[in-house]
Amino acid sequence: MADDRTPRVLVVWCPDWPVAAVTGDDPVAVTEGGRILACSAGARAAGVRQGQRLKLAQRLCPALELRDRDPEAETGRFEPVVAAVEAFTPRVEVVRPGLCAIPVKGPGRYFGGEEALAAKVRTAVADALAREPVPDAAPGAVAVPGTDTTPATEHPPPPPAQVGVADGLFAGVLAARAGVLVPAGRTAEFLAPYPVGVLGDEALAEVLGRLGLPTVGAFAALPPEAVADRFGPAGAVAHRLARGLQPRSLVPRDQEPDLAVEQRFDPPEPLAEPLVFVARTLAEQLHQRLAGAGLTCRRVAVEVACADGRTASRLWRHEGGLSATALAERVRWQLQAWQGAGTFAASGEASGEASGEAPDAGFALLRLAPDGLSPDQGRQLALWGQAVADDRVERAVARVQAVLGHAGLRRIEPAGGRGPGEQAVKVPWGEPYEAAGSVGAPWPGRLPDVWPAVVLREPVPVRVLDEAGLPVTVDGRAGVSARPALVVFHDGPSGREGQGRQERVDGWTGPWPAVEYWWDQSLARRRARFQVVLGGGRALLLTVEGGAWYLEAGYD
Repeated sequence: MADDRTPRVLVVWCPDWPVAAVTGDDPVAVTEGGRILACSAGARAAGVRQGQRLKLAQRLCPALELRDRDPEAETGRFEPVVAAVEAFTPRVEVVRPGLCAIPVKGPGRYFGGEEALAAKVRTAVADALAREPVPDAAPGAVAVPGTDTTPATEHPPPPPAQVGVADGLFAGVLAARAGVLVPAGRTAEFLAPYPVGVLGDEALAEVLGRLGLPTVGAFAALPPEAVADRFGPAGAVAHRLARGLQPRSLVPRDQEPDLAVEQRFDPPEPLAEPLVFVARTLAEQLHQRLAGAGLTCRRVAVEVACADGRTASRLWRHEGGLSATALAERVRWQLQAWQGAGTFAASGEASGEASGEAPDAGFALLRLAPDGLSPDQGRQLALWGQAVADDRVERAVARVQAVLGHAGLRRIEPAGGRGPGEQAVKVPWGEPYEAAGSVGAPWPGRLPDVWPAVVLREPVPVRVLDEAGLPVTVDGRAGVSARPALVVFHDGPSGREGQGRQERVDGWTGPWPAVEYWWDQSLARRRARFQVVLGGGRALLLTVEGGAWYLEAGYD
């Protein structure tokens, strides 16, 4: 039973929130690390589930659209939801985009009890989601209200938000997922049927399962002293959660200081050139404000508004390395890029013509807003001529980003993995990157050093046959049933047996077996790779997984 110090918490949960931040027609799914992170209702109806491998998800739902996760868009689209909840209390903790919580004690009394508060919060969040605009979410896209910018694909409508109330944040999250209000003092009873895996400690859950304690209620029944002696501090915290207690209080989100600078034009300025001169002054003011607060920023948003309501915004990487002159120069480049693209073209003007004139209403606002504030740790200056060379590179990159957007220019970074498609990732230029796995660590099953020249974005299904026309298989000990003799490519959409272009195999080597996550059934996968040389001299990399063959890459 929860003690008196365990606060009552109301949690707002928006299911599958990563899907709400991407574009795509239902069914659509968001991927991360080669797995399904979240999916729409249509995809779920077809059998797609969180944690599935992409190949399995596409087999279950051939029409599935896959999108990379966009954390920045998730945070931005969740802001109206947080603002709606903040209308009831400023003490809002954003657990992650799509999930936030508030204490119930004060707001519950003011709004007539927990049930009334939950109903009002649910209605306010539903209204915020209904009012949320549906922009074209392509990275770096410029949104200009008042113009015809209907995207080719739209955000799938987010599912209704669910609200739950319980003792403590942990139980409140589960209550929100269930959409229930747990009576005060009965949280431990509510948690009892859940599996111990919900406590968030996989190692502890595995040990408890072996001890015959598969549920939270069975774990909560153990004496606290015995749990602390056997499992240590982490086990003691999990035991408190299982009993409906709260190891910590809510932490409201920090309100970043408003350091943005802006210049309003009254009357509106008909030309873009005066904005460039104003940008230098604004950039100096922004640097002074950041220095006065002892802060630096990762990015700066350049925002322009017209008197007729049209706006445009673009993020620029800063990282504390742009002087006032350099920042003003990027504002000039950005205005030129918008003019060249026809973003502010007057009615009837061709989009490719850059007249330098704003719409009839003129420019009304220029604003520079810092993004991603952090304490200023200083900057190490380069020696000799390296600073000059780096500055030339940065200026060239900045001109490209003015046209393509902050995420439009990416660099290749090495990553750990066994397959050729897993060992390189694309990172926006200037953004920090830390590989999830060690690049140089041993990777059993990794291919030799001669790497394919072309790696397919998605492996293509093929068939591999022996001399008798039977499928070639690989057993659990990496034994090959027969020598590969033919590779059948399905050129048409049917992919039926016996159809497709056939090419003979002149030489082959392998397999390179790879067994991954054997300890976790939800992530486990077993596959083997082969290198084959076809009759025309073309070399390919083939993969067999679950009895199915795929073309993964090609060699020059």
